[in-house]
Amino acid sequence: MSQTHVRLEIRERVAHLTRARPEHGNAITVEMAGELAEAAAHVTDAPGVGAVLLSGEGPSFCVGGDVKSFGRQGDRVSEYLRPTATALHAAVSRLVRLDLPLVAAVQGAAAGAGMSLACAADFVIAADTARFTMAYTKIGLSVDGGSSYFLPRIVGMRRTVELMLTNRTLSAEEACAWGIVTRVVPAADLAKEARTLATSLALGATRALRAAKRLVREGWNESLETQLERETREIVEAGRSADAREGIQAFVEKRVPRFRGE
Repeated sequence: MSQTHVRLEIRERVAHLTRARPEHGNAITVEMAGELAEAAAHVTDAPGVGAVLLSGEGPSFCVGGDVKSFGRQGDRVSEYLRPTATALHAAVSRLVRLDLPLVAAVQGAAAGAGMSLACAADFVIAADTARFTMAYTKIGLSVDGGSSYFLPRIVGMRRTVELMLTNRTLSAEEACAWGIVTRVVPAADLAKEARTLATSLALGATRALRAAKRLVREGWNESLETQLERETREIVEAGRSADAREGIQAFVEKRVPRFRGE
C-alpha cells in the first residue's frame, strides 16, 4: 500500500495509523484520505490485530481539510470536495466497521475533519494542550467525516448544533467534560498513554471486545427486543471461544487471564 501521507505499522497486535503531513498540520487532502482508507482496508486483512491507534505527526492531530488546496481549485472546488469527502468517508466507515477498539491520540488542533475523526474513535486520549472545533461553517462549508452522526450521540443535539453553527473551540478539559475526550494527559505523556491503552485493549479478549463494540454501534436504532436477541446471539457465540474459557477459568483460579484473541 502507498504510505506517502499515512504510515501503517503493526506492533504488539496494535495497528498504528499515523497521518504524516506535520508541516501542514496533517490537513486532509484527497491523497491522504485515500491512503487512510487504503490503510484501514489493509488492517481488515491483517491477522492478529487487536486494536487500532490513530495519531498525527507534529504539533497538530489534524487541522481539517487542506483549505489552501481548496482555494487553488477556484470555481471547481465542489468537484474537488466530492472525491475528498468520498475517500474520507470510506476511511471512517472502514475504521469503525473493523469492530476493533479505535484509540485516537490527539494533540494540538483537532479541527474540522480532525474533530470528526476523533469523534469516530472509541477512546480519545488528549494532550492537555489539545483543542477541538468544528470550523466548517467558518469557511462556508457543511460538516463531513461522520460528525453529524457521531457528535449528537456523544454530546446531544443542543450542544452539537452549538459546536457546528458557532464553531466554538473546546479545550481538552472542556471536551472531556462533554464526553468527546476519554482522558486528558500531559502533552509529554500523550504518546505513551495512548500506546499503553491501545496495547492493553489489543491483548484483551478480541472477540468479546469486537462483539461489545458492534452491539453498541448497531443498537442505536433498534428496538429493545431486537437488541436483546442480538445480545443473546453474541454472548452464546463468545462462549464458544478459547478466550471465554480462559477468562472464566482465570476468574475461578484468581489469576490474570492470558487471552490470545481466539
